[in-house]
Amino acid sequence: MIWKKPHISKIYEALTAIADERIEINGNKAKCYSSTGEKFYDITYDPKIGSIMSNDNSAFYTYSLSYPMIAYLMLINEIPYEQKLLEILKNICWNEINKSLKNDYDKAIKLVLGELKKEGQDVDFIRNEIQKIYNFVCKMEVKTLGQLQKPIKGF
Repeated sequence: MIWKKPHISKIYEALTAIADERIEINGNKAKCYSSTGEKFYDITYDPKIGSIMSNDNSAFYTYSLSYPMIAYLMLINEIPYEQKLLEILKNICWNEINKSLKNDYDKAIKLVLGELKKEGQDVDFIRNEIQKIYNFVCKMEVKTLGQLQKPIKGF
């Protein structure tokens, strides 16, 4: 099975995970800690066959590439990204924002970009770079690795 394309918000979340150094890579496996720090997701990748798996909600419930998988693929240079985005998107608790907006990811992005604009960030630059990454991800055909894994509960 090929993973479905993610919502563009997963690119933002992946970059924040990288910026916050919440991913521990150990070869073809990794742990990605949630933005709240309450849980972590296990990621397994097989580069020979281009397959990946993670035990997070997005992967399990939507059958789409999730932010932990995208972040891992970025860190191993399978998905290119602009390094400048890391400092800009650091310390954003997407989980809390998404919950407060009833998981309306478009509203979450709009809210965060509005805050970043107030801080003097170039939101056109951010949007354009995120769109480039998203376009790249949407062209990928990443396969599932084994069976879907049930998400873990918080600690």
